[in-house]
This record gives sequence, C-alpha cells and structure tokens, in this order.
Amino acid sequence: MKNLILATITLCLFSVSFAQTDSVPAPVDPNWKLQSIYGLNGTQSSFVNWNAGGRNNISILGYISATANYKKNTLKWDNSLDLALGGIQYIGVGAPKQLQKTDDKIDFSTNVGLRMKEHWYYSLLGSFKTQFLDGYSYPNDSIRVSGMMAPGYATIALGVEYKPNDNFMMFISPLASKMTFVQIQHLADAGAFGVDKAEYDLLGNVISNGKRFRGEFGAYFKMTYNKDLAKNINLKTKLELFSNYANNPQNIDVNADVLFSFKINNWMSASLNWTLIYDDDIDIRDVKGNVGPRTQFKSVLGLGVSYTMRNFTVKK
Repeated sequence: MKNLILATITLCLFSVSFAQTDSVPAPVDPNWKLQSIYGLNGTQSSFVNWNAGGRNNISILGYISATANYKKNTLKWDNSLDLALGGIQYIGVGAPKQLQKTDDKIDFSTNVGLRMKEHWYYSLLGSFKTQFLDGYSYPNDSIRVSGMMAPGYATIALGVEYKPNDNFMMFISPLASKMTFVQIQHLADAGAFGVDKAEYDLLGNVISNGKRFRGEFGAYFKMTYNKDLAKNINLKTKLELFSNYANNPQNIDVNADVLFSFKINNWMSASLNWTLIYDDDIDIRDVKGNVGPRTQFKSVLGLGVSYTMRNFTVKK
C-alpha cells in the first residue's frame, strides 16, 4: 500500500492541476439519480539554503464523494459513499521514513424509506465508518493509535425521515444501535474509543483482554444538505447526533462534515473540507498532558484534479 501511494505521489510532482466537469447522457432508468466527484490534489516543496527553514516534502490527497438515489412510487433508497486518503512524505537526511497521514476516511450510508405522506417517510438507516491505514501519534511512529476497524463504527436506526426535495434530508430515530469495533488488541486493552479495557493483576499480568466491541442503544439524528450554491460551487454537509440511553444520555456524540467543491475553470478545481467530532467515550491527551474527552477538528484545503459525473448510465 505504501509503495502504491508513493508511486502516485511521484506522478503528481509535475503539477497535477486540472479540473473537468463532463456532460453525460441521462440514465436509462429515470428512477435513479447519480452523482460522483473525484479529486486528486498534490504539492511538492523543496528548500536550498533557505534561511527561514523548512523540510523537503511531497504530499497528496485523493477523495471520492458519490451518491446513488432511487425513487419510485412510495419507495425510495438513498446511498452515499465518501472516501479520502492523503499523506505527506518528508525527504532528506533525518526525515521520518514513515508516510504521515493527512486524511483517511471510509464513510458509507444507506437509507430505505416508505412514504407515509408527502415529504415524510418511515425509514431504516444503516451506516459504516472506518479508515484505510494505520495511524500514529507523530513524532512517535512506532506505536499504532488507530487502524482499519480500530475504530470502526456501524449504526442501524429505525425512524422517520423528512425529505422535501433532493437537497435536504432530516432523519430522527428513537430506536438506534451504535456499534464500535476496535480490532487492534493493545488499543482494546487500553480501553480506546470507549470499549471495556483489559483487567490486570497486581503484577501487571492480563486477567482478561480488553473488549473489541461495544454496543450502545439510544436516539439518533441525522441531517444532510447537498446543493450547488453557484454555477461553480457545490456544498455538501452532514450532521449526526447520538445519545446513549443507558450511559450519560445528556452527553451527545457529534459528527459534522462540511465539504465545499470549487470549479475554478476547465483545468483547475479546489476543495475545502471541515470535520468536527465529539465523543465523551474517547479520551484524548492535550499538549499539557491532561487526559479526557476533547472536541476534535480537522480542516483540509486542496487544489488540483477534480472530475464530476452526474446521471451516468444505469441499465435496467
């Protein structure tokens, strides 16, 4: 995987900067509405006798944001997939050998609804989230702090959905299950991401391993908005809230995403992505050494390749 990423980075050294939006034929099946955005952003920096300081590096970020929505009579089925993977490689004497991640996301959601009246649906929602690669707390690159399915999150919720148009959706569920997976044992033993940690005797020997799974039952809320704000600007945003009935229901888990896609011209595009997460079951150590729940925030700005497809062919 690392060699593949580095090879892709090398291809991006020669100014990977173009954008294109294609007009494609309407789908064969008019009940489907499809859209996908592909992006690839790359940068390269080098320094020679640079008084202000700096370290030679190469970075790349790729992302896919796709939706596939079906609607016929009283039935609808909405699907979305967001993938992102990016990293930075420092070059030179003393530079870290490990590729350092700048973004890493797998986020899939599906929602089946049966209309009960105009704009309102009985809905069953499912979602899954994890990441592609291992994560480290740099500059320490010897101990993993995350990885594929560590954590992994799955949600199943039954509720009511309000969808007045193709741009906006609001879902409310009083019957929701949130499942957390931690498939790296030393993280499970430490109780990472809210699972039950390992038990030890007085000599430090493991009595029972940490749990790799945690199930929660509670209420779930989701809101999405996807719209072209202008001819060359698209906004895609999502807000998810979860409250655990059995454990501190007042402490609400928050997951929010905002993605702006800008088409600058036929050869260039840009993207801006903000992500905010709060989960009181996740302990984070701050710069002062204090450990506890923290608000997590990430901002990614990219300039480079973008390719958009809308209503591409779907055969019956």
